[in-house]
Order: sequence, then C-alpha cells, then structure tokens
Amino acid sequence: MIDFPFTLNQLKILKAIVLEGSFKKAADSLYISQPAISLQIQNLEKQLNILIFDRDYRKARLTEAGKLLLRYGIRILALCEETCRALEDIQTLQGGKLIIGASQTTGTYLMPRLIGLFRQRYPQVSVELQVHSTRRISWSVANGQVDLAIIGGEVPEELRDILQVTAYAEDELALILPKSHAFSNVKTIKKQDLYRLRFIALDTHSTIRNVIDNTLNLHGIDSSRFTIEMELNSIESIKNAVQAGLGAAFISVSAISKELELGILHQSKIEDITIKRMLSVIMNPNRYKSKAAEMFNQELLTLFVISMESMNSQSPKI
Repeated sequence: MIDFPFTLNQLKILKAIVLEGSFKKAADSLYISQPAISLQIQNLEKQLNILIFDRDYRKARLTEAGKLLLRYGIRILALCEETCRALEDIQTLQGGKLIIGASQTTGTYLMPRLIGLFRQRYPQVSVELQVHSTRRISWSVANGQVDLAIIGGEVPEELRDILQVTAYAEDELALILPKSHAFSNVKTIKKQDLYRLRFIALDTHSTIRNVIDNTLNLHGIDSSRFTIEMELNSIESIKNAVQAGLGAAFISVSAISKELELGILHQSKIEDITIKRMLSVIMNPNRYKSKAAEMFNQELLTLFVISMESMNSQSPKI
C-alpha cells in the first residue's frame, strides 16, 4: 500500500489558503492558529520535497508545483465530499437534500422565490441556501460543498477548467428614483437626462457596476460624467438611500418588486436602453449529482419564468 505524502487535512489547508488569499485569513476560516497553518504547509513541503508557495508573505502565491498539487487536491477533496453525499443520498432517498449556492444579490432576492416554488413541487426535499461572493461560492461548488449555484459574476480563473458554466437567464437592472423626483411622472427618460441625476452606486469593483457602465458606454453614455452622491456596498442601503430622496440608482428588478408593489420607489425606463446581466448556473461535472440537484437543475428555467411573471403581475405598470 502506498504511503501518501500528504493528508486530507493538509489539502484542505492548502485550498483554504488559496481561497482566502493569505495564511492568516485561511487560519481564521478554519478556526485554527496561523502558526498551525504554517507548520502544516512546511511539513507538506518536506514530505513532498518541493516548494508549494513562493516566499512572499504579502500574498500567498503558488509555485508551479503548488498549482499542480492544488488541482489534484481539489479533485481529491471533491471525491471525498461526493462519497459522503452519495451515501447520504442513499439513506435519504425518499426525501433528499439540496445545497444551492448564490452570489449576493441573486441569493438575497431571487433564490428564496425559486426555492419556494421548488418546495411547492417537491416538499419532501430539504433545501439549504448558501449566499456568498461569486468567488467563494464557485470554490464551494468545485470542492463539492454545494450542488450547484447561480451567479452573476465571473468564475475565478483557476476554476474555469473545473466548473461547467451554463448561461441561465437575463437579469434586468432597472433605474429607480424617489417617488418625489420630477422624473417619477415620466414613463421614459431621455439618455441625456441621466447626466442630470445624482446617483447612489455600488463600489467601482462591483460586477453589477461594471455591467451598467459597459452597457451605457455602448449606447454612447459616458458614465464617468455621472454625479455620484455616494457609493455603498449593500443593495438594501442603496434602496433606502433612494427612498430617502438622496439620488437615483440602478438595481436588479428582482430586488425591488416589493418596493414597486408598495409604490415607495419609481422605476424609470431609459430611451432605447435596457441594461441586463447574464445569470449563470455553475456545476462541477466531475462530482456526484444528487437526485434533488438533478430535479432542481431541470426545472430551474421554468421556476425563473414563473417567478418573473409573478413579480411583473405584482408591480405597477409605468
């Protein structure tokens, strides 16, 4: 029998360091000390007789050998997760458990509706939703902790050869205004009117912000000329700021259905411009798929259409 030069725990630590970007953050995420993390990596390097990380402690950067070990380590850990999930699936065949991941906006506003519709059809299936950044959720799918996920951003480069990414549906980003704004009585505003607004925006590194800027630029609108009153990192904070009359904002329609229904925000159309972003479903094709995951994936588009129709029927017409 081969005496393996690494342990599953060491592979988990390696993955955590790369995922978190530093030894310290990895230690925090695993609830162990940073010296313990460093010792495990040192032991792993001795056992393998290779360097795994470049010794630049400002950032955890893998050597070529480290990248190779990480690729195989992800597969090994995924197989371990698959084994546990497959055994669990056999034991709970009458019901089943589904673990879904989602990026922040999608997970907060869209997924609860989709899960609710799914549970109406399959009440025997237990559903768990994990909401994190696109990067963290992508890693969770890759290592088998999540069955599938819906994201609005890009999959990390190091996972693009591992994950299957499928375009799922378009999510419209609407321009919202305070009900007291002069434009709230106008069905459609002109492109040039955007320069007259004050905006509440997500930070410049946001995926949604980039989609908005790129779309507007393609239609001849220079978003760098916009008056940005403030930048916030929370969709709820932005909605509250708009409601308070502090400015306008671009928000996913899935996040404002309640406010539109209650009439506390106004959605404006822009002449000849519709801003949309593509939502994608990500899965790991090389891991075990539970029956519950297969059912959810098969019905995902139908659930989305029903959810959008329900939202549109509740929203006031403009």
